[in-house]
Amino acid sequence: MDDVNIKVLLVDDHEMVRIGLAAVLGTEEGIEVVGEASNGQEGIRLALEYRPDVVLMDLVMEGMDGIETTKRLLQQHPDCKVIVLTSFLDDEKMYPVLEAGAFSYLLKTSRASEIAQAIRAAAKGQSVLESQVASKLMNRFRQPKPAAAPHEELTEREMEVLKLIASGKSNQEVADELFIGIKTVKFHVTNVLAKLGVEDRTQAAIYAFKHGLVE
Repeated sequence: MDDVNIKVLLVDDHEMVRIGLAAVLGTEEGIEVVGEASNGQEGIRLALEYRPDVVLMDLVMEGMDGIETTKRLLQQHPDCKVIVLTSFLDDEKMYPVLEAGAFSYLLKTSRASEIAQAIRAAAKGQSVLESQVASKLMNRFRQPKPAAAPHEELTEREMEVLKLIASGKSNQEVADELFIGIKTVKFHVTNVLAKLGVEDRTQAAIYAFKHGLVE
């Protein structure tokens, strides 16, 4: 990629933005703007025609937005690197487009040199994220995952025992139905009560009905 121009496609519904980007990138050595699209459908068509290395993608466009365009474009041209260039930092747009396969995420307030640098980085397989985007992503991963419900800790066998308890079966009836020994049943019942944090079989049955584990 060092001795060959990086082919770039611009996808933005604002003509003045495309004109400005084309003019600025046209002065950058090793970067060639091969096409401009004013909407998502046209962007996909031109991407298949010109096979760009990098696509600068707007997010908010009439018709097909940048998220859907990115998803469809990469399905048909997976080797392409999509760099989002937008004015928006809201979660409803940022996370979906990254999940759709966007390689880098920049704001339109970025300097021309930063956009050119991101293009060169993308061509080498290196992502560039706006600092605020990187912070949002880090904060999202740092958020603690919701604690699992107690019954999610039960093994498959323990869940079977709980359901039979809730249906009113005695330990012997549970043993007969599951073809296991009475001591094994008692062992499972003890584990079920401990994991659910309840004191007796009645409370375990109430828990099972409350959480929809039995009808």
